[in-house]
Amino acid sequence: MFILCDKILSKNILKPNRKLFSSYTFTCFDEIENVPEIEWTKALKNKNVFLSHSYLSVLHKEKSEHFRFRYVIIYNRKNPIGVVYFQINDFPASLFGELIEKQITELKSKRASIFQRYIDHNEDETIMRLVTCGNNFISGEHGFYIDVNSKKTTFKLVEGVIDCVSKTEKLRGKISAILVKDFYEEGFGDKDCWYCTKFKHFNVEPNMIIDLPSGLSSITDYLATFSKKYRNRAKAIFKSSAPLIKRRLSPEEISKYKNTMHDLYMQVFNQAKFKLVHLSPSYFEDVINSGTNSFYVDAWFLDDKMLSFACGFCLENEVEAHYIGFDYAHNKEFELYQTILYSFIEQAILMRKTKINLGRTASEIKSTVGAKAHEL
Repeated sequence: MFILCDKILSKNILKPNRKLFSSYTFTCFDEIENVPEIEWTKALKNKNVFLSHSYLSVLHKEKSEHFRFRYVIIYNRKNPIGVVYFQINDFPASLFGELIEKQITELKSKRASIFQRYIDHNEDETIMRLVTCGNNFISGEHGFYIDVNSKKTTFKLVEGVIDCVSKTEKLRGKISAILVKDFYEEGFGDKDCWYCTKFKHFNVEPNMIIDLPSGLSSITDYLATFSKKYRNRAKAIFKSSAPLIKRRLSPEEISKYKNTMHDLYMQVFNQAKFKLVHLSPSYFEDVINSGTNSFYVDAWFLDDKMLSFACGFCLENEVEAHYIGFDYAHNKEFELYQTILYSFIEQAILMRKTKINLGRTASEIKSTVGAKAHEL
């Protein structure tokens, strides 16, 4: 059921040192430049690159009329001990028009036609607001970090902040939602730890993860662990991509090719059934220039034409696959997507990492390179 509702302005939630419980307080910020970097960094303790002030400063540039952020620092007796991150999405009517267009065509009902006419005349109007504790651009537990000994205390603090922030971001009506993402069941996904009974647990697409065996020194060593069928398949992929030249891009090259990279990224983005928000052309350039030393970009060229790219983060023990882009017109001929997957594995082996996070989607193809599904 849809309840159409008007957009309203948020109340002022930016008052400092708001009370949670016991000696815990929090302060909320709506602009990253207003967040005290020293206090944010002290609270985070370098535990999560995707919650770092430098990375969130890059992501803040993606802010738009329908997409914005909230940053929360939690204090215990004025000592910063935790951070919580929110993304707020206002969904225009036009997005729902894309989602239900096929159903309306099939139904041809009077009620559906009325809704379609509403969307056509109000495509820029907000009809749903989603408040997300976490990062809609990345799979994984990137919504908060709190340095306390008790999981129960962590949940109580997070839920207190979510309650305060979400109440001020509501629309009239009942279609707005609060999303807290993403958790592995054995960690914060343990529903018995959550106090709020209004939250409903549901599974999303699993994260596809490769756990590398010890003692590998090359991609050849890794392929030796495969069955003959999959070794032959990998050899065929390498043969198809042999005409391509792979390059690790410098910051200057990322700047030079940023529009090409964005076009290739958008080819992948446009294949998604549900499109939330997409990155701006300057995103990859901004990340490489942000001082996030773990970030890298590889690209594949045919002569002087870039056909694909892949970027990732080399973290303490793992490689985090980030965004990719490729030319669908040449994908099958040069096995562009499969080549990208093997490049993440090769990067992890060369950097002596033990794990590769390949993210969601395309789980069947990712399983052919050794990835296993981990439920979220």
